[in-house]
Amino acid sequence: MQIGVVMGGISTEKEVSYLTGKYIIESLDKSKYEVLPIPINTKYELIDAVKCLEFAFIALHGSFGEDGKVQALLETIGVPYSGSGVLTSALCMDKDMSKKMFLAEKIQTPCWTMIKKEEEIDYNKVEKMGYPVIVKPNNGGSSIGVAIVYSKEDLKKAVKEALEYDEEVMIEEYIKGEEITCCMLDREVLPVLSIKTKEEFFNYSSKYDENGAEEKVIKLPDTLQKKVEEICIKCWDNFKLKVYGRIDMIIKNGEVYVLEINTLPGMTKNSLFPKSAAAYGLSFSELLDRIIESSLNINKF
Repeated sequence: MQIGVVMGGISTEKEVSYLTGKYIIESLDKSKYEVLPIPINTKYELIDAVKCLEFAFIALHGSFGEDGKVQALLETIGVPYSGSGVLTSALCMDKDMSKKMFLAEKIQTPCWTMIKKEEEIDYNKVEKMGYPVIVKPNNGGSSIGVAIVYSKEDLKKAVKEALEYDEEVMIEEYIKGEEITCCMLDREVLPVLSIKTKEEFFNYSSKYDENGAEEKVIKLPDTLQKKVEEICIKCWDNFKLKVYGRIDMIIKNGEVYVLEINTLPGMTKNSLFPKSAAAYGLSFSELLDRIIESSLNINKF
């Protein structure tokens, strides 16, 4: 089978996408697949690059990759691809819409407010949340443009910087607790990972530097483990996730707060998903086989 690994793209996460793509290309079983690197630098290259593929493994991150646009294009030209579909990808990429869905389904998530320009900052609303707060681009990833803000005086600057990456910015309640991530494969929750970072939060360097954070498999108390797994399944079903995904959470005083859902989680050698899969008993090559097989089963155009 001929598989194209689509990587690069036009988002701020282009560098991470190339790392993901490179690791996938290295790890795919060459006795099963003819592997073609498909580097993308503009939107317009994609159709010609993928139209003859038997399968597209999407290694893109951020806009035009994780937001449903590439998925829609691939469906239009009839090329099967890895992971979730158009609607799910678009919903999960939009943090504001995701959080509205969380609340509608009674899934706890930190409080937040949205703004499109510095002048819209509602300082009274932010005061009610309480400092510190997290400022982040609404459609961003890899913690690019994200900052912790400790005072009113620093808020405007953080918002201004985040607006350089997106037209909408989220100001979110900061919940200090145990950060965990739950990788899911075919609706099954893989071993839970705890994240302990040396920085204030799980930022870009923490995610991608060799020793940026301590990430390890943990066994939660049975009651808490059950609660976390139930929340994961609820997210999977309500957002209509397919094949694989990663759900980021914070636990504080036994309460579980969902931060976001990643439909195309990082697959670099330092990424969380390969670590969780390894703890489950899957090599990275076997994980890629599972993703391809499951994706082909659901992508019947």
